[in-house]
Amino acid sequence: MDETNREDIELSLKLFIVLSRAHRKINDSANKSIASFNLNPTEFAVLELLYHKGNQPLQHIGEKILIASGSITYVVDKLEKKGLVVRNPCIADRRVIYAEITECGNELMKEIFPAHEKFLHEQMSDLSNEEKKFLIHLLKKIGYHESK
Repeated sequence: MDETNREDIELSLKLFIVLSRAHRKINDSANKSIASFNLNPTEFAVLELLYHKGNQPLQHIGEKILIASGSITYVVDKLEKKGLVVRNPCIADRRVIYAEITECGNELMKEIFPAHEKFLHEQMSDLSNEEKKFLIHLLKKIGYHESK
């Protein structure tokens, strides 16, 4: 392996470590913010999805918030017990069940989401808007990279 290739590989590994640490720091901070609302991160993600995107088939929630489909039933059960979500069967296809945010869930999100997004904004405050746009561009480039 030539020296340039070794340097390239080491730089890629360092980038991976820096990205991992940044993700962990931001994620841990966001989870603490979410916990202050008496929700876990997955419950918050489901509520946030329903709040912003409307009713969703249970089968699609997992892929949209990146959790296992088996966990969705458990999370929706917990949200139902809290009165934040209800299940509604699809009229056209009885195999499909929709999750729907309740009025209570909407009120909760109206109250807590602005504080959460402000918190996230503060976490990113060391970056200028131009840096944020460029970083988004670069991370998408990595995220959409296809393995050879």
